[in-house]
Amino acid sequence: MADTTDAAERLALTLARGGMQRMTARVLCALLFADQDTLTAGEIAGRLVISPGTVSTAIKNLTMVGLIEKVPAPGSRREHFRFREGAWATLMSSQNQVVQAMQQAADEGIAITGETSPAGRRLVEMRDFYSYLMAELPALIDRWKAGR
Repeated sequence: MADTTDAAERLALTLARGGMQRMTARVLCALLFADQDTLTAGEIAGRLVISPGTVSTAIKNLTMVGLIEKVPAPGSRREHFRFREGAWATLMSSQNQVVQAMQQAADEGIAITGETSPAGRRLVEMRDFYSYLMAELPALIDRWKAGR
């Protein structure tokens, strides 16, 4: 078994430079580089030498955007997590709860400010961009999957 620690930490730093919280990136990379299919939160905390609370927060964030998922582990009383199959496509799809929440927040803001106010115009652009993106991405993801 190769030691993947350095490669995982480099990828985590790259993700952090791209805007992901550093510890969330480290948890993601722990799951990406794991030799087994699933890890418990305790195993992740032990590997990364970070607190269980930090792992819990990272797991919540990564689950919300569709990169990881909780999976059943017969015979175990602990929750097991894994990097989700098709995670990258999910991240860029309508299943991304963060994008859905942003669209909803934009709609709520527009309802309060009105579409023609300066704030409303910015919020309309935000809503329209994400709506367009979510409408176009399914075909793009289907082409990507077909090419695999």
